[in-house]
Amino acid sequence: MRKPTLEEVAIEAGVSKMTASRALRGVADVSSETRDRVIEAATRMNYVGNRLALSLSSQRTNLVAVVVPSMSNIVFPEVLAGISAGLDGSGMQAVFGISDYDMAKEREIIRDMLSWQPCAIIVTGLDQPEETVELLRHANIPVIQLMDLDGTPIDFNVGLSHGAAGENMAEALIAAGRRRFGYVGSALARDLRARKRKAGFERVLHAHGLGFAGQRTDDVFSSIALGKQLTTSLLAAVPDLDCIYYSNDDMASGGLFACMELGVAVPDKMLIAGFNGLDLVNSLPAPIATSRSPRRAIGEAAAQLVRQAVGIGREPMRKTIVFKPTIVGIDG
Repeated sequence: MRKPTLEEVAIEAGVSKMTASRALRGVADVSSETRDRVIEAATRMNYVGNRLALSLSSQRTNLVAVVVPSMSNIVFPEVLAGISAGLDGSGMQAVFGISDYDMAKEREIIRDMLSWQPCAIIVTGLDQPEETVELLRHANIPVIQLMDLDGTPIDFNVGLSHGAAGENMAEALIAAGRRRFGYVGSALARDLRARKRKAGFERVLHAHGLGFAGQRTDDVFSSIALGKQLTTSLLAAVPDLDCIYYSNDDMASGGLFACMELGVAVPDKMLIAGFNGLDLVNSLPAPIATSRSPRRAIGEAAAQLVRQAVGIGREPMRKTIVFKPTIVGIDG
């Protein structure tokens, strides 16, 4: 059976071929009534567009390239869900790559994705090496950097200040009466946003004449098991801590289990603080503090910036969208 053509869809909908094409791509200047009529005709005729032909004629596909560092916990799946939801109805499709916090691997993923002629690219963070930055600058497409605001963006930027997140958590913990601080973290050489939070936390401690009485870090990626292991080691060396700040909630959860095993009361004797605001925090046997990052909302905002940049969005153009995490779990 012969496949229907775009021209036949246009005739069925009573519009020009160009209008039909723009309606199916979700272009903003097509009225909702016309778009609905074209989509209804395309659905009725089982029309499937030829994206390859479109990319050859326009030098761009409908793909939005997205590069994230990890899928090992719920953080980046929630970001990706937000991006997918934000692109829904736009005619654009997100394609994903995972860098494993490896900057050389990230650069090669970006290079490979750009060869597919995406209409935009979303990358994580603001700390790419100069070679990667130049690659993105010369791509001649919108570049959206998400999750981090502490740096200079190439083009568009959406996220939060991790340095400020660390500072705000330190201020809240000091206000709650904590003075003997420890730190437990993982993969800080690669997880630059965790490193920024730690630096912000330390700035506030120093401003109050305080510091970390002890620290434990490891080069491997975060996990509950690693958080437990490093906390056990830290408390063996510095048993009089009254607060431990962790690189994220996975590590902090492991810290809680270490304290429980050692008979250290949480939060009365030991206040544990993480980052991300993962759902698992609500199911732990004792409360811990955390900074809730709006991960899905950040993904949706990144998609909105893509839509605006390629001319589909109807809102005024913005270059930066700022979010602020909410601190929970500190009663004072």
